[in-house]
Amino acid sequence: MKTLKKITTSGLLLFGISTVLGCVDEPKQKQIELIAHAHSPLEIKKDNIVQIALLLDTSNSMDGLINQAKSQLWDIVNEFSLAKWGNDARPNLQIALYQYGNDNLSADEGYIQQVLGFSSDLDEISEKLFLLTTNGGEEYCGKVLQASLAQLPWNKNPDLLRMIFIAGNEPFDQGQYNYKTALTNANEKDVVVNTIFCGNYDLGINTNWKNGATLTGGEYMAIDHNKEVVQITTPYDEIIIKLNSRLNKTYISYGSLGKSKYIAQEVQDRNALSMQEAVAVKRAVSKSSRLYNNKKWDLVDAYDDAEFEISSIEKDELPEELQSKSENEIKKFVESKKNEREEIQKEIKKYNSKRLTYITENQKNNNSGELENAMIQAIKKQAASKNYRWD
Repeated sequence: MKTLKKITTSGLLLFGISTVLGCVDEPKQKQIELIAHAHSPLEIKKDNIVQIALLLDTSNSMDGLINQAKSQLWDIVNEFSLAKWGNDARPNLQIALYQYGNDNLSADEGYIQQVLGFSSDLDEISEKLFLLTTNGGEEYCGKVLQASLAQLPWNKNPDLLRMIFIAGNEPFDQGQYNYKTALTNANEKDVVVNTIFCGNYDLGINTNWKNGATLTGGEYMAIDHNKEVVQITTPYDEIIIKLNSRLNKTYISYGSLGKSKYIAQEVQDRNALSMQEAVAVKRAVSKSSRLYNNKKWDLVDAYDDAEFEISSIEKDELPEELQSKSENEIKKFVESKKNEREEIQKEIKKYNSKRLTYITENQKNNNSGELENAMIQAIKKQAASKNYRWD
């Protein structure tokens, strides 16, 4: 059925293009072919990825920054899940993570490390954040910027959004590698660099953090990285956390990654809960969004992929309870879990809507996270220039 749909869709698309071409003279034909190719909805959907690299200072004084990153990842994901691009297409999100300024890192490499390349695996991103620790060191902003620009596979589509967020509290021009050279490379790749100084706003300006953003058209922001974010407890938090436990039971692990990823999902639930109950709630909301997709190890998400066939999975790669079942029986089981998951996700979204209303009505001051505010503000501003908008 999936193959038939793809053939039908492709046939209609080709028929539409050929009909248009048939109605124009030869000199215009190549121009129309190029236009059709450039704006194919299928291509836009496949290529519709926003890339964000997060470069975090992990020297001794940055524990507060790391804690904010751990707890506010889900706020950023939840905000981004509402984004639209072009003709209401929903963009996907990839996040990369670097750390710098840590004595545990190689001095020969400039005390920098790629912790994670571009990934859409939200559990993996959370896991890597929770593994970060702080320890002394030299903070070389230019060096880590250049490493992220050279090592990561940045998308070359000029219509898409590519961003770097670099956060720290030492002078931006430390180290032998000139940060201006890195920013020149960023401009060549159409990557916007946003700088987040952890400290006094004017001090960040005087130590070149603002200049580091201005040279690529990015945003300069100063935050209190040690600010304690006060979360408002709502009557809906416990309900959402219980729904999240039910949500986990709809996942059907398969393949070599299956078991470890299934366990990792629960580990990251516990990590979020260890921060605050509200963080666990926000993670549960992220898990009910389109951005939380685990098709590489979960049969339900994989089943929604047009190119996936259950018959391609070996019996011994399935959970034990499915290994003796026929393909049709497996499909029925997967579809039942899919329906169950969708209902739970709807419930989570419903109670989260009530939760947000409650927070708005009871929040006297702005208690949201400093890092979260800085990133969302910059993302929305720069996204607007590339035809992105929010619901």
